[in-house]
Amino acid sequence: MAVRSAGAEELPGSLRYNRPMATLPAAAGTFVIPGDEFEPAYLALHRSGELRRRATEAVERLRHCLVCPRDCGVDRLAGKTAACHTGRYAQVSSYFPHFGEEECLRGWCGSGTIFFSMCNLRCVFCQNYEISQAKRGQETSPERLAAMMLELQGRGCHNINFVTPEHVVPEIIEALAIAAELGLRLPVVYNTSAYDSMDSLRLLDGIVDIYMPDFKFWDSALSLQYVKARDYPEAARRNVVEMHRQTGVLKCDEQGMARRGVLVRHLVMPGAIAGTESIMRFLAEELSPDTYVNVMAQYYPAGRVSDSQFVEINRRLTGAEYSAAVEAARRAGLWRIEDHRPLRVR
Repeated sequence: MAVRSAGAEELPGSLRYNRPMATLPAAAGTFVIPGDEFEPAYLALHRSGELRRRATEAVERLRHCLVCPRDCGVDRLAGKTAACHTGRYAQVSSYFPHFGEEECLRGWCGSGTIFFSMCNLRCVFCQNYEISQAKRGQETSPERLAAMMLELQGRGCHNINFVTPEHVVPEIIEALAIAAELGLRLPVVYNTSAYDSMDSLRLLDGIVDIYMPDFKFWDSALSLQYVKARDYPEAARRNVVEMHRQTGVLKCDEQGMARRGVLVRHLVMPGAIAGTESIMRFLAEELSPDTYVNVMAQYYPAGRVSDSQFVEINRRLTGAEYSAAVEAARRAGLWRIEDHRPLRVR
């Protein structure tokens, strides 16, 4: 039987973003990059030849893969696979202009999302199980992956948004070098669970414009239970600090479109098991009170969660739980918060 809070009102599952980033206070232009002053970071590396060199280095590292914290050590160049079930080439499940991302990413033409198949985590509540764990996707050459980026640019997308990229960083850099040569000029979004290796993040330094990490859990025992990675909190803390070092707080152009920086997503979980208060305090103290945070209300039972497994999270959030999470962010000193509570009618 599903565990529910008696008398508690659950949040609906279809809450829409209701506070576009462009409407939030911007501290007298501190967080604005004029459009005519912005250039995607990877273009400087492309012009110098460093992007091609780094692509070669990254692909060679597939020979003894330590691309993510799983440290499997298999020879992916020879087609061997381990935790991520991905060999030499990335697997792509879909790519399209996405209108469900944050306002500052989707704009009016969509975020150019490329969804990679498989994942290095095993979240029991995964809402994309068919993509992340069921091996659904097409093996994609670097030339084809580059062509996808250029097609999304041609369709007017505001950015190239790599979703679940942690295990295919070498393949991404390899394809990006080709795409830059062929005229790609959009900012790159790295849309990650934050379960990345520092080695991968060093390869991405100067390539990624916008880091968009999840910060899922604070406690290692709960991480082992729910995402099957005891070291997830340690990796996430280390990685978001490095992402912030590389790109700083999130900045947008005059139209409110994200151009550079870190945007942290945090999925609020039933029963406060994610450790929201500790995560928000960490972001404010170790990154900046100006860190942009999307406090997400989209949790619903999915994946392996059922009436017989993980019953403690077999329910939606309550309004009180979500409000408590937002208030925890504010108490920590954060103020650039995407808040998904329904707007009051006055």
